[in-house]
Amino acid sequence: MPIRIITDSASDMVSPQRQEVRVLPMTISFEGRQCQDGVDLTHRQFYEQLIEGDDLPVTSQVGPGEFEDAFRDAVEAGEEVVAVTLSSKLSGTWQCACLAARKFPGKVHVVDSENATIGEMILVERALELLDQGLEATEIAACLEKEKKSVRLIALLDTLEYLKRGGRISPTTALVGGLLSVKPVVAVREGEVVVLGKARGSKNGNSLLIQEIEKTAGVDFSRPYRLGYTGLSDALLQKYIADSRELWQEHTDSLPFCTVGGTIGTHVGPGAVAVAFFCK
Repeated sequence: MPIRIITDSASDMVSPQRQEVRVLPMTISFEGRQCQDGVDLTHRQFYEQLIEGDDLPVTSQVGPGEFEDAFRDAVEAGEEVVAVTLSSKLSGTWQCACLAARKFPGKVHVVDSENATIGEMILVERALELLDQGLEATEIAACLEKEKKSVRLIALLDTLEYLKRGGRISPTTALVGGLLSVKPVVAVREGEVVVLGKARGSKNGNSLLIQEIEKTAGVDFSRPYRLGYTGLSDALLQKYIADSRELWQEHTDSLPFCTVGGTIGTHVGPGAVAVAFFCK
């Protein structure tokens, strides 16, 4: 039976290259004006408004009705569905997908990615690899449930300002961090964002990011991996790639990268660099 892979736009798959993938947009509200992530609000437009605006935008999950419509379209077309969602500890999107899936018993299989942005994206890309290997929908979902435990998402933030504006840290902490040029390194662990360490300046920040990657069991280059960045320029990402070339140069000629959208960008602001991969 044909299989449809459905995900939300928190995965930052704004332009899927495969027809088997459908992306349901999150809603981003700027001062009361609602936009659909990746549909009528590009990543570039999001950061332009984020930088220029005084108020922090608000992001909203994909609702059960939207999932139900997408699931019904697939099932009526004779397809089974594997749905991969944003971490249930960061959003109610997974719960909404599960509620909708109850109306299609045996036809829809929902996977909590326990991740976000490019960490969620590479799990969707892994689903496509398994699909190409001829696995059934139940088998793909089971593999993703197992393999998601080896996904690592690690990021270096350029500023603490947006964490302060979102109430994640105190204004005093943000002020001191700004004065000292503190660059925090964060990760997603068991579905939640955790701080791994802090460094002064971009050079030390890149070094800390590289060290955190080296602490893992190593990058499995046989499965999907990706880099991402927030903001209007990829200059900081390109600097990181140059600084960390020893991690990659013996394994690949090029590194796939993309922009990180509004769901995560709202909280970390521009200038962040992220790396997502499966551990060996």
